[in-house]
Amino acid sequence: MIRICLAGATGWVGESLVPAIDAAPDLELVGAVARRAAGESLAHALRLDVLSPRTANLVVSATVEAALAVPTDVLVDFTAPATVERHALAAIDRGVHVVIGTSGLTDADYERIGAAADRAGVGVLAAGNFAITAVLMERFAVMAAKHLRSWEVIDYGAASKPDAPSGTAREVAARLGQVAVPEVQVPIEATQGAPEARGLTLNGAQVHSVRLPGYMIGAEVLFGMPDERLSIRYESGSSAEPYVGGTLLAVRRIGTFQGLRRGLDTLLDES
Repeated sequence: MIRICLAGATGWVGESLVPAIDAAPDLELVGAVARRAAGESLAHALRLDVLSPRTANLVVSATVEAALAVPTDVLVDFTAPATVERHALAAIDRGVHVVIGTSGLTDADYERIGAAADRAGVGVLAAGNFAITAVLMERFAVMAAKHLRSWEVIDYGAASKPDAPSGTAREVAARLGQVAVPEVQVPIEATQGAPEARGLTLNGAQVHSVRLPGYMIGAEVLFGMPDERLSIRYESGSSAEPYVGGTLLAVRRIGTFQGLRRGLDTLLDES
């Protein structure tokens, strides 16, 4: 039985993950963190009457540190960029594996988390997106980058999404940057007019974030060659259901390695 603490238990992804964990015979939810619902039973906080008594009566904690007082194998974090690094380091310090689904962390954040995981001998899996279609988009883009010389990334998000670029866009740019640095005919700093109109340079690629009503989460990698173009695009709807399967895959595989891995596709072929 894998014992799980879920940070962000009453959030967009958390409210779909709780019943999925509860229904899995090999998983047990032993901790739930949601500051605004602290002290409530999980069933009351989520307004759910389909949970088993064990999960339904679980009392929501205000902090990860308090929740981890109960023996835990894996911390799953879907909270906010400002808190996720602290949560991850608190878990790692206790010998707990970590699955990070929170968006907005920087490469420097991941370096610190990875170094701590190496020292503690625990596994950390961080994914900008746990939907299988997003994972495949990233994989296909990496395949294309091995044959095409120039690309840029478009990051789509809801008008209310505060972080930019998204975790999905950051992850795609990082993976593409491991293949090569894309060719740019006119250096960004040589742009006439407003260089910022060319977007953020991330791992060598230009990344452009769109935040508009009607969008949820999406990313597109545009490849260009003389007289030909390729677009690889992923988009999600309003439900968090696509993230559940990938998150549970990560939970079940997190104990098979040590240190930091970025991207669910690093586990895809091992499942």
